[in-house]
Amino acid sequence: MSQQPAPGIGTAYFPDADVPRSNGHVTQVGSPGQLRRLPRRRRPAMVALAVAMAGAGVLVSAAVYQKTDHQVSVVMVTAQVPAGAVITAGDVATAEVTVPAGVHVIPGRQLSQVAGQVAGATLEPGTLLAPGDLTSQQPPAHGQDLVALPLKPESLPASGLQPGDHVLIVATPGDQGQSGSSSQAPALQAPVAGVIEAVRLATDQDGFDVVDVLVASTAALPVANQASTGQVALIVTRRAG
Repeated sequence: MSQQPAPGIGTAYFPDADVPRSNGHVTQVGSPGQLRRLPRRRRPAMVALAVAMAGAGVLVSAAVYQKTDHQVSVVMVTAQVPAGAVITAGDVATAEVTVPAGVHVIPGRQLSQVAGQVAGATLEPGTLLAPGDLTSQQPPAHGQDLVALPLKPESLPASGLQPGDHVLIVATPGDQGQSGSSSQAPALQAPVAGVIEAVRLATDQDGFDVVDVLVASTAALPVANQASTGQVALIVTRRAG
């Protein structure tokens, strides 16, 4: 048996590749040193999870953005304005505030348009002015009349009256010997609902304060007739604001 010469120094030695045999035939294999590619395994569940997480992130970001309050310039009341009074430039100013969604306000750029408008309700300092708080018409409105009621100071509530208070106007029985204390039926047969428009607490020479009340036009005449007898009183049913 002949022996192969040993490889010399510096000479690369490549042993013969193992060649599998089948029934005496040589089976062809890939080139030496070349690895077979592993099959790619797709995971549909992981792909779906990634898509779902991305979509959830978009929704959360949109929700957070919508709920974020932004500083905006709005019109704010700086002095009390009675209902029905004309708003002056000194009664309002602008302020930078955060306005939650759904709150109606008047933009600060419209400040000059507010002066000259009429307060539809009593405006309190420090509150944001809303479009519904304004009206262009001074009272009485259509279907209303303004009646002045002379009242004794002791007949007024100890806590006072203010514009915007809701009241009931009622007839009272006269004192013995007082004008109108006869058995004649009062002009005001039933209580009449009204809203205080103005109050003058400076008692006149006859000892009466004067309260202006807005009532329905159909009730104005009976209320005025009853007020002329001095036998009238007010019941406060709801405070302004």
